Amino acid sequence: MKITLERKDNDFHFETKNDRGHVVYIDHKAKGEKAEGPSPMELLLMGVVGCSAIDVVSILKKQRQEITSYKAEVVGDRVEVDGAKPFKDIHVTISLEGQITPEKAYRAAQLSFEKYCSVSKTIEPTATIHYNVNLNGQTIEK
Repeated sequence: MKITLERKDNDFHFETKNDRGHVVYIDHKAKGEKAEGPSPMELLLMGVVGCSAIDVVSILKKQRQEITSYKAEVVGDRVEVDGAKPFKDIHVTISLEGQITPEKAYRAAQLSFEKYCSVSKTIEPTATIHYNVNLNGQTIEK
């Protein structure tokens, strides 16, 4: 896996590209200023929620569950540590719709965050990932 980065202006706007040619812009602006892309920390949250989505959909498809809608929201709480601000807690809410058994929906999320999601496993030593699953408008209780 290889990513290249090129600065696009005299500030904090960068273009990243993977070895397949996909481009993602990264920017760092103060709140209220127009940014040309997400910040690196926002990309990390996108990675967490995207990785888990791939896992959950894959697991449920293998179990022949019918997913008609998949949405997720992720919120990261940061803490200052020696001048840096890493994530301390990450909260993910997965919202599914379809003909899905509640136990299978929750188990798919659990397997993703606790076993399969490489992004979550990478940040696990420094941040705690909390998750909940809503199915057809109802929260699935553990």
